[in-house]
This record gives sequence, C-alpha cells and structure tokens, in this order.
Amino acid sequence: MTASAIENAIVQQRKSEQRRWRIIMLLGMLLLSSFLFDIATGPSMLDVTSVTYALLNFVGFPLSVDPTTQVIVANLRLPIAVMAIVVGGSLGIGGAEMQTLLNNPMASPYTLGMAAAAGFGAALTLYIGALGMSADYAVPIGAFVCCMLSATFLFMLAMMRHITSGQLILAGIALLFLFQSLLSLVQFISSPELSQQILFWLFGSLSKATWQNLTIITVVVGGSFVAMMKDAWKLTALRLGEERAKSLGVDVSKLRLKILFIVALMTATVTSFVGIIGFIGIVAPNIARMIVGEDQRFFLPLSFVVGAFLLSSASVLSKVIVPGALFPIGIVTAIIGVPFFFWLIIARRR
Repeated sequence: MTASAIENAIVQQRKSEQRRWRIIMLLGMLLLSSFLFDIATGPSMLDVTSVTYALLNFVGFPLSVDPTTQVIVANLRLPIAVMAIVVGGSLGIGGAEMQTLLNNPMASPYTLGMAAAAGFGAALTLYIGALGMSADYAVPIGAFVCCMLSATFLFMLAMMRHITSGQLILAGIALLFLFQSLLSLVQFISSPELSQQILFWLFGSLSKATWQNLTIITVVVGGSFVAMMKDAWKLTALRLGEERAKSLGVDVSKLRLKILFIVALMTATVTSFVGIIGFIGIVAPNIARMIVGEDQRFFLPLSFVVGAFLLSSASVLSKVIVPGALFPIGIVTAIIGVPFFFWLIIARRR
C-alpha cells in the first residue's frame, strides 16, 4: 500500500471510531432520560423538573425543593434507580464477555446456569432457616456461594485440555437444568408461605436496594469493567478465532479463565442482592454488536449502556403496568427479551 492509502485508511478508521463514540454518548443520553423517569415514576408521581432539582440538591447544589419530594427522591427512589443502572450494565457486560469467549450469541451468565445456581442457593438458605442469621444477610451469602460453586465447575472444565467453547456451553446448560430442578425441589418441600417468599425473590426485584448493598455491587462491577477493558485488545483478537488469537500471542486459556472468574464474581454479587433477572445478558450485547461491531473498546461500554437502559426502562414499566403496585421486574425483562430472542434466532437462520 502507498503512504497516501495508509493515511486515508487511518483517517477513515478515526472517523469510524468517532462515530461509535457519538452513538455511545447518544444512548447514554437516553439512559439518563430513563433514569429520571424511573425516579419520577411511582405511587406518588413526580415531574421530571422536580426530580432534577432534588438530585442537584442531593449532590450539593442548594436549590429550593419541596421537603417531601426531596425525601422521596433521595431516600426511596434514587437507590433503586441507580441499582437498575448498575445491575443492568453488569448483566450487559457479563453477557457480552460470555458471548465473546464462547463465540455464541446465546451465551450469558443466565443461560450458563450461574443465575440458577444463585437462585437455588437463596432458596436453600431460606429453607434451612438462614442458619440463625438475618435473612437480609444469609440469602445473599447463600446465593453467592452457590453461584461461585457453579462457576468453579465451569473453571475446572475450562482448564481441561481439548475442551471447546461448544462443550462449555453444553455444560452450562446442564447446570441450568440441574439447579432449576433442585430449586423446584426446594419449593415443592417448602411450606406455602416459604414457597411464596422464594417465588417472589426469584422474580427479581430492585426494591431492596440500599446505599450499602449498592456500594458493594458498584465496587465489584466497576472493578470488573476496568479489568475487562484492560484486555479489550485480546478479547477483540479472540473474535477472530482461537487459533488466530494464539498466533497473535494471546494466551487463550488464561484469558478464558480470567474472564470467566470476573463474570462469575460479578454475577454472583449482583444476583445475590436482586435475584434472577433474565434476558438482559442476551439482549443487550446483541444490540450493541449490531450497532458498533466486535471491537471491545466500543462493544463493552455500549453493552453496559444498553443493559442499563433496558433494565432502567423495565423498572419504569414495572411501576406503570399495574398502577399503585410494583410488578416483578424479572417478568418485565422476560416479556421484553423473549420476542427479541425469537427474532435473533430467525435473523441468524437467514
């Protein structure tokens, strides 16, 4: 190639990168709008202007805000709205990296059994009486432990020689059915009251969000995101195929184990506090991939933004479907995700 051709290719690449960043910023603005509507929506409907003033007042800008509105925004709705963004973003990037590692658009922590393992851990903890601890602490611990046990099994398989991505997916699906069966068993032998508690927890809910558990989740998700972005080049190379990635100097086995651990840690932490929320981890990465492609420098941030936007929007819908009641957010995400799931199957067939 001539020098002018190389220079022209570089210019075109820079323009493409700028366009992708603009798209991410645009979707970030949509996320901000959804965030404000999430805070404004509820039994006491608030206007967006009052919400904005209350948020600015909360962060230190002295503005005149109705005291009741300030309390509703700062103490009741803001933790839930922020939790929706952090959890949705974590599900988005978790699904994105599982799809990257396994080269399968259907892969996610949910379809690989990690979320089901966390659900079983929570249900089992409730059944045995929380081991004498408060259920607010025991249930997240039980969910976390079982999710990490499930992930450990996947780690052991990934460390074995000649284990392909397809075999890991099959193992994950087997774990999904195993833990769902065990979960059904716990529900079957539980009392009606306890079974109802388990059922509501499994629907997924943001209602128990507090600044304490939100801080824990934010630290884990933020650290996981930074660690993934450091390996953005390696993960992009992996999309060319394992053999090509190895020829470029990528230690595929080490990378696979590292990302698996990060995703498992993030999934266990998030699921232990908010329950099982499905389909975000499948839908968000596929939308991001269609918009910006496979370059992890853009694919990963956009997966976070899209996942956060989807869950934040689902949070709004969960409060307006049945006025005055809080509809389980896990059901809302499934209603959103299933049609897209079928569309994805048909699109890939074509």
